[in-house]
Amino acid sequence: MTTLEEHPNRLEILEVLAQLAMLADNDLERLADVFRNTPSRREARDLALSPDSPLVVEVLSVFGAISTIFADDLAGEEDFISVDPAITAHALKAVRDAVAAAYARPILSRAQHRALMAPWRAVCAPTAQTEPDLGPADAEIRSILSGLPRLAYRCHDARGREAFADIVEAAQTLDQDEHAAAVQTALQASVLLGRRRLWTLVRCNVAERLARRCPLGHLRRWDENPDDERRVLQMCGDAAGALLVSPALDPLTELVLVTPALPLLPVPARATGPCQHHGNG
Repeated sequence: MTTLEEHPNRLEILEVLAQLAMLADNDLERLADVFRNTPSRREARDLALSPDSPLVVEVLSVFGAISTIFADDLAGEEDFISVDPAITAHALKAVRDAVAAAYARPILSRAQHRALMAPWRAVCAPTAQTEPDLGPADAEIRSILSGLPRLAYRCHDARGREAFADIVEAAQTLDQDEHAAAVQTALQASVLLGRRRLWTLVRCNVAERLARRCPLGHLRRWDENPDDERRVLQMCGDAAGALLVSPALDPLTELVLVTPALPLLPVPARATGPCQHHGNG
């Protein structure tokens, strides 16, 4: 087994991953309340994270993403943090156990799987949802995400090369102060909507997809400005984040943030503009 698509417990894995960035503050408090590091749980965890466990390297990568998604919660320095960081840290032990249990299900007994999953299931009921809810701009966000590998493979993909160049040009010609102010407005909207962890998750997905290696083994283009990929990463992350919180943004702010990424959006969105997700149309 080398990919998630081959995993026999794929649906439970996707379900857990879809829910973790949507955890509310009271969910963290409840997870911390029910989690106990019992001997049976420690034994099951050791097996789930053993070198021979299915896709264990991917599990560790998910653990890293969890730390990134909840970084503000763990630091506890921002005014909008309402849960004690120690409580969050304790709750995330239950989250990691649930991830480990879902991935390691083929090698765990029922009792071991249940031991690791029990705190999570006490708070998060099973659901058929296998992807996070990205809101009314779901299709546009996924269009950006699905287009990023083409940019990563621009060494042999002419359309990807053209889109990459267009985004770089947009980044170099925009009003930096206006863009920075729009980013701060969107970040505040993510807090207002309770979507700040999803905001971070989406930006992590942007970075992961843009950083993918060329499947043909080509190296990065040496004739590119080394800052160009950083610019594209920022523009695409800002656009996806703005679309995530679009119901709480004014149309101008959304336009400022989404316009640089228009080469990755569907043709209708390019023709009509990105501001299609507000209550009054």
